[in-house]
Amino acid sequence: MKKIYLDYAATTPCHPEVIEEMLPFFNQIYGNPSSVYQLAQKAKGAIEEAREKVARLLNAEPEEIIFTGGGTEADNMAIKGVAFANKKRGNHIITSRIEHHAVINTCKWLEKQGLKVTYISVDKFGVIDLDELRKSLTDKTILISIMHANNEVGTIEPIQEIAKIARERGIYFHTDAVQTAGKVPIDVKESGIDMLSLSGHKLYGPKGIGALYVRKGVKISPLIHGGHHERNRRAGTENVPGIVGLGKACEIASKEMANEEKRLRELRDKLYKGLNERIDDIILNGHPHRRLPGILNICVKYVEGESMLINLDLEGICVSSGSACTSGSLEPSHVLLAMGVPAEVAHGSLRFSLGRNTTQKDIDRVISVLPSIVEKLRAISPFGKEAKSKEYRG
Repeated sequence: MKKIYLDYAATTPCHPEVIEEMLPFFNQIYGNPSSVYQLAQKAKGAIEEAREKVARLLNAEPEEIIFTGGGTEADNMAIKGVAFANKKRGNHIITSRIEHHAVINTCKWLEKQGLKVTYISVDKFGVIDLDELRKSLTDKTILISIMHANNEVGTIEPIQEIAKIARERGIYFHTDAVQTAGKVPIDVKESGIDMLSLSGHKLYGPKGIGALYVRKGVKISPLIHGGHHERNRRAGTENVPGIVGLGKACEIASKEMANEEKRLRELRDKLYKGLNERIDDIILNGHPHRRLPGILNICVKYVEGESMLINLDLEGICVSSGSACTSGSLEPSHVLLAMGVPAEVAHGSLRFSLGRNTTQKDIDRVISVLPSIVEKLRAISPFGKEAKSKEYRG
């Protein structure tokens, strides 16, 4: 049975060219980049070349790129870095209710340290409320952190408008672009972004490597102290193979993005059309148009997402559910709840995320398999068709 992987938003396989680029830095060009001899300086040169490739993807300057251990560290560095470095200016941060936990939990930790955080609402499509954002601003606001696109439903946020609001008030704007970097065009200069996080393993690079773009002039404090690495902004001997891999992944993404964006959008729309025609009572989550090309999130009413996920796995199909099983209790997605999806409906969510190896045959296979799974599960579901009390239709 062929495995069909449709969870690219969770992680991606390393591109073969990325692996090939990385290999020499494990056992040939293995010098410490901080040393002065040629073997080490070759490693240092490779880091700077990779920095240029990452910067090129974002239309940034190479010196504005800081390499991190991943997207989570990049988010922490941006949010905590601004909070620690700008205490005299203010102590208020604004974020949204649908952020990745790398942002939400960082903000919650800062609240325990005495900072004030406002979590603004989103509409039924997952788009933030710009009026609420404006009303939440105070003379103590130092940072707005809103993701570029949501990792669960794919909704793309109006980051240029957010950046303009922030710039008018002299407030820093950070965006978590872990799901968008390398998938849709990003121009940090045109968009007015001050800081941007990205992660290697989301764009066919290796795990354990990420980057934070920090616009010149933005004042942040380092999280990790030690040597003078990354221009005194992130101490520690650099992960040279990982950095080289990230650079190559960004280079490939720059070349392939336009064609891949179109291809994935067509496959995503075909998948939704096929499922919608064959399964009753399904709901599309996320914005119908302003959405990442490779993400389809649906709720299938009267069925639990985990049950569908397990049955799809038995058919060799890998997807994810908006429900997460924690300590034996099923918790619905905080993103869907923030969008106004009732808990009983949110439990029936599935996220299909498509990528570079996804084919038409893969989509056809899911369309042929999922309807019978849903029919079987509905027949034994404790919810049953009689559970139509709230009749949520998205």
